[in-house]
Amino acid sequence: MDSTKPTKGAGGRRGGERKKSVSKSVKAGLQFPVGRIARYMKKGRYAERMGMGAPIYMAAVLEYLAAEVLELAGNAARDNKKNRINPRHVLLAIRNDDELGKLLQGVTIASGGVLPNINPVLLPKRTSTTEAEKTPKSPKKA
Repeated sequence: MDSTKPTKGAGGRRGGERKKSVSKSVKAGLQFPVGRIARYMKKGRYAERMGMGAPIYMAAVLEYLAAEVLELAGNAARDNKKNRINPRHVLLAIRNDDELGKLLQGVTIASGGVLPNINPVLLPKRTSTTEAEKTPKSPKKA
């Protein structure tokens, strides 16, 4: 009898080679943790029952939103000649985008500041060019 073979238990359940486990995130091709989101959705008791696709869909949506905000914030950082994204860049990215601004309308970002905006009423009045042409700046000598 060969003693080199590992002996299998009842129905091949025990012993032998184990397959490498593959996470749900890897199966779905996502970076966000599908298993953790599933756990939070169950723990939150948002519904009595939850399908298996719900946490995958939620993880995909959250990953897309994060990627969108990060891309726009990176562009804002580059516009300000910075290599690092800080809360100010995140705020500028969100508030300058119509859809993200509407989604995060009531959100306050710490250390984000406000959008640069000066009310036109507060700006100094411009003199019209016709008035400047009528009044000579210096009298001409004859």
